Amino acid sequence: MSFFSFKSGQRELPHGWKHLKSAEDLEHINHVSKSKPVVLFKHSTRCGTSFMVKDQLESAWNLSEDDLEFYYLDLLAHRDISNLIASQYGVVHQSPQILVIKDGKSVFDTSHQMISVRAIANAIKP
Repeated sequence: MSFFSFKSGQRELPHGWKHLKSAEDLEHINHVSKSKPVVLFKHSTRCGTSFMVKDQLESAWNLSEDDLEFYYLDLLAHRDISNLIASQYGVVHQSPQILVIKDGKSVFDTSHQMISVRAIANAIKP
């Protein structure tokens, strides 16, 4: 499964994966995280390491959208939201970076080569 398919120059996320583009989206994430975990993937579209991590996630992804919600943040387009995430959840900005949000709080974050489907699966366990 690929995070992106390219059609007419547009990047489309697969079913169930949402773009994080605004402070309102972040408020929604906090609300949703009270009923199920939310994963935030912060990706730099100009970073080779970020692309490598994205590719590794794509090839290993086996988590169900029934178990979590997944949001994708394009850091270059929305650095202001990344800064808000760092402030709101008390994490240092990194790229690439994964955060798991439960009950409106970051319960797990990791970056670079430490990002994996297994790490996410362990973090979302009840």
